[in-house]
Amino acid sequence: MIESTPVSSASDRQAASTASRTLLGKVALITGAAQRIGAQIARLLHADGVDLVLHYRSSFDAAKALADELNGARAESIRLVKAELLDADAPKLLMDAVQAFRGRLDILVNNASSFYPTPLAQATEAQWNELMGSNLKAPFFLAQAAAPLLCASRGCIVNLVDVHAERPLADHPIYSMAKAGNAMMVKALARELGPDVRVNGIAPGAILWPDQGLSGDAQREILARTALERPGSPEDIARTLLFLVRDADYITGQIIAVDGGRTIQQ
Repeated sequence: MIESTPVSSASDRQAASTASRTLLGKVALITGAAQRIGAQIARLLHADGVDLVLHYRSSFDAAKALADELNGARAESIRLVKAELLDADAPKLLMDAVQAFRGRLDILVNNASSFYPTPLAQATEAQWNELMGSNLKAPFFLAQAAAPLLCASRGCIVNLVDVHAERPLADHPIYSMAKAGNAMMVKALARELGPDVRVNGIAPGAILWPDQGLSGDAQREILARTALERPGSPEDIARTLLFLVRDADYITGQIIAVDGGRTIQQ
């Protein structure tokens, strides 16, 4: 008797494709991971099987709480590293920690960022150095240090950019310029590191209000100029990042605006 081979259904093929894209066993380094968007990215990648090196600068309590939470779900899956990213030895310190943790790196998330106003008349050189350092210099040299491990794993980099890389934010000229450079870094590194490493970016809109506060009137004005007329959430950014690292094998050098339609408004 000749047995016919059953034809797989579309759902079977989709399930097989999804299984082949698992991140189980991958390793990610996330800067500024203790709180806010960085912490949510950590949670979502960890839930998909990624082991994590979580960078923090001063937020030890929050970083320790996040590490305990995630290690409770999967033992010994988290390594914490404290570093001042503006220090020249920070890239080596972080990569030494990655090497000691698992000896590989698949995902680099450049999330850490300083943000505060610098009106032109009051802007200082110290503010320039900090904002350019955290948003531009630090992620560039960390990507440089991570490149050998990322090339070996055919991994990827995701930068957290900002919608204000294209549309300057009033009273924030240095920050806006730094993020514009960060956006160009995505494109330049995608070219430099291809074909082995993909490099992409995410440009958040109104996701979380600044720590230093924003008046109710200012918040309402921003949302009125956003097509969806509501803020997003850290989960929106984390889900976009998961798509870029897990499902977007043929996307590089691109920046996805997760802004509720803010950039289509005047």
